[in-house]
Amino acid sequence: MSPRRWLLADQLGPHFLDDDRQPVLLIEVSELFRRRRLHRQKAHLILSALRHRAAELGDRALLVRAGTFREALASVDGPVEVCHPSTRATHDFVRSVPGLTVLPPRGFVTDRADFAHWADQPRRGPLRMIDFYRHATRRHGVLTGPGPTAHGPTPGGRALDVPPAPPIVEDDIDAEVRADLDRWERDGVRFVGRDAPRAHPASHAEADQRLEHFLRYRLPDFGRYGDVMSAEDPVLAHGMLSASFNLGLLDPAVAVTRAEAAWRAGDAPLDSVEAFLRGLLGWREFLWQLYWHVEPARPDTGRLAATEPLPPWFLDLDADAVEARCLADVLAGVRDRGWAHQAQRLLVLGNHALQRGWRPAELADWFQRCFVDGVDWAMNTTVIGLSQYADLPRVDTRPYAVDGRYIDEISDYCTGCRYQPDRELGDLACPYTGGFAAFLHHNREKLVADPRLAAELAARDDPQHREAVLAQEEKRGSNPP
Repeated sequence: MSPRRWLLADQLGPHFLDDDRQPVLLIEVSELFRRRRLHRQKAHLILSALRHRAAELGDRALLVRAGTFREALASVDGPVEVCHPSTRATHDFVRSVPGLTVLPPRGFVTDRADFAHWADQPRRGPLRMIDFYRHATRRHGVLTGPGPTAHGPTPGGRALDVPPAPPIVEDDIDAEVRADLDRWERDGVRFVGRDAPRAHPASHAEADQRLEHFLRYRLPDFGRYGDVMSAEDPVLAHGMLSASFNLGLLDPAVAVTRAEAAWRAGDAPLDSVEAFLRGLLGWREFLWQLYWHVEPARPDTGRLAATEPLPPWFLDLDADAVEARCLADVLAGVRDRGWAHQAQRLLVLGNHALQRGWRPAELADWFQRCFVDGVDWAMNTTVIGLSQYADLPRVDTRPYAVDGRYIDEISDYCTGCRYQPDRELGDLACPYTGGFAAFLHHNREKLVADPRLAAELAARDDPQHREAVLAQEEKRGSNPP
């Protein structure tokens, strides 16, 4: 009898199967949604994607609803196999199930053995993503050889003047999911964030349409606008594809090939294609590989001894309580969409937490629960190591702390905000500018060796200034800015 392939909830694309005749197992465990307070739209997306995959496969798929994975597997006749899970906890579980065959990983471009060989090479400093990205492009032959002499005009005639992405049309499966979640809430299951029509793909077909739209209309401007933030346009040049990759609906190897093809055809400039590939072939692969290569840790305080708990207004996504325009807008995006792009996550959300000394492990858990694309394997490096400067000494990282003036340079948030980005003290002092100064004073001894922050520290070497800034931030405390 041919083994039945168990597709986990992040293995839902066609590249997780070997052929179009293979029998499939899908398992839905409602208890997983009771253990942690997930964003309502994240819970909806996971269930919708699972059920859409079962509907696509028809009679080939067995969808089992059970209290636990072990119970579900015990009810299945015949041999079962599963691709390498994406989390250590699930990997430990599948290895403990008698007779369950665990296959090599799928859904990533770089082989684990290849990464280990690269990472274990003698080097002077810690591991750096950019070095890995260069290795990966050489290893996989990406962006090699001559390209076009010039790239064609930006679609639409000017930056970001693009048609909307293909709409997500909810169906009977989504209606069933929403009814189930409503019932669970009545039974005491707690979610965070607002319910809304599904905004992210729940099938490979939907995700592929979104990828094609991004490559054609938004990729050409990704190099210019990837790190820009705007209250007028929360998406800008982003494709909002991260959830599709992390659910396994899209194969990153295919996306890399198609992005490179856009450059070779002259449809997108090299800087835009490289910016996209650094995220997909660089950061995403780097995060996944590090998760398995370096034992993850969730430090309570981290190297900067951050001990403050996340305040209730942040945990509850209460954007209406916030006056700082940038933080209010990004927090509202998480509340309403379960999504924000990387610059918003690092420079607004993570930056605020870093300046105020919030516990890194709590913040990582918040990101994982509140974002539709939040996954365990990405949190240790992006949130704890990169954003909060709290862990992973083998990896090159730095504090992602900036002041309001930098936010003003890369966004339109400061226009119309009650706070002034160039002020550190006073009623109009920007919480990020004053917070940045307080962060420097609090952590002076630990940051003095950081070349980027050395000049900032030298400019604030005044005891009176230090006392005034720290007193101001102490008064603000954990209240919404």
